[in-house]
Amino acid sequence: MGELEKLKDLYDTFPYFNFPLEKSPKDDSRSLYLHNMVTAFYHRDRKVISSEGKVILDAGCASGYKSLTLAEANPGAKIVGIDLSEKSVAFARERMKFHGFENAEFHAMSIEEVGKLGLQFDYINCDEVLYLVDDIADGLSAMRSVLKPDGIIRANLHSAIERINYFRAQEIWKTLGLMDRSPQAEECQMVRDIMENLKDNVFLKVLTWNQDPEHYDELLCANHLLVGDKGFKIPDLFDALRQSELEFISMVNWDEWNLENLFKNIDELPIDFMLKLSEMSAEEQLHLYELFHCGQRLLDFWCGHPQSTLSSSSVEEWTDRQWEEATVHLHPQLMTEKFRQGAIATIREKRAISLDRYLLISPNIKPLMDSTVTSSLFPLINAPHRFLSLVERWTSLHPVDPITWEATTPGTAMEELKKLLVRLNEMGYVLLES
Repeated sequence: MGELEKLKDLYDTFPYFNFPLEKSPKDDSRSLYLHNMVTAFYHRDRKVISSEGKVILDAGCASGYKSLTLAEANPGAKIVGIDLSEKSVAFARERMKFHGFENAEFHAMSIEEVGKLGLQFDYINCDEVLYLVDDIADGLSAMRSVLKPDGIIRANLHSAIERINYFRAQEIWKTLGLMDRSPQAEECQMVRDIMENLKDNVFLKVLTWNQDPEHYDELLCANHLLVGDKGFKIPDLFDALRQSELEFISMVNWDEWNLENLFKNIDELPIDFMLKLSEMSAEEQLHLYELFHCGQRLLDFWCGHPQSTLSSSSVEEWTDRQWEEATVHLHPQLMTEKFRQGAIATIREKRAISLDRYLLISPNIKPLMDSTVTSSLFPLINAPHRFLSLVERWTSLHPVDPITWEATTPGTAMEELKKLLVRLNEMGYVLLES
């Protein structure tokens, strides 16, 4: 039995993301944030797009939970899902219908066959799939062929470094013949019996055996017995992008790939090292990061067609003219009734509000805003606003310097608001267009 047939049989037996039909991602703010097209397109283009009328491909949709997440995060978009498993596709159709999303269609096919749909996509989500295809460059090329010129692909690969212990486990089960066919309940039971019988200090058990009793078989088939599983490093990722003529945009969890954050004090690092670092490409810096500190199971990235006409100007480099012409947005996933009520309570009770309670972008970010700052930005909950109109509001709410009691000038207000917005933009809560 070939690898493709094994995978099809595996997911017919154990549909991935086998969540109950009624489970909804509505309260999973981080997942909605990452699956919202706005996040990816703003990261590349510094423009806030609308998802209305866009066409999104969920390549490897499995049982449809990620398709549902894409639909919730991108109002008005059409969702098209493909997967090898007929059973998974049927479940995905049922899931979307249960949650009231009619503008969706699903097909049983491989990524390499996606061109048969005759569609072009604004955004492609290929989650937990690409590391299973025979050649990742071929998989990326197939998606590139159906991607609109300004479209974006989100995909990921298993890390060869972080996942090495599961690859060790898979080698054991292959040696014992437990992966000669698509794993079934019999193979899962044998692995479970062997692993549970190991002494608790055996390295493989310590490093890989953290199983949920309610989902033993599903987790085993996604890890120990995952047919076709392969690991990659950053250079492998960039080689595949070059072969498929796609351009790297960013890691999806970019905040967790900051090389400088690995050091206690970068000012005390050797000058030669800092000079070498400044000369490194994005690929080289990311590879250095994974060699120092690979805590990521997935190399999760955005890519797209080369965009030679895009401006590389960052918000920190904006001129006064750009600021004067700027429009300020809250990220769409923060524009909720829950956040509105929380902001109102913060303003009335004159206390701080923690943004991560309403939109968790990163576990490493704990942004707090006091009541006057929240009041200054409150209009953004309803709609985007011009930067200069927010400066006026800021000035009225901060009429004097709390230390000197000198009147706040428009210039001072602009500088104070710029610093705040640059920081919130850096964290992903505020989006700035000019």
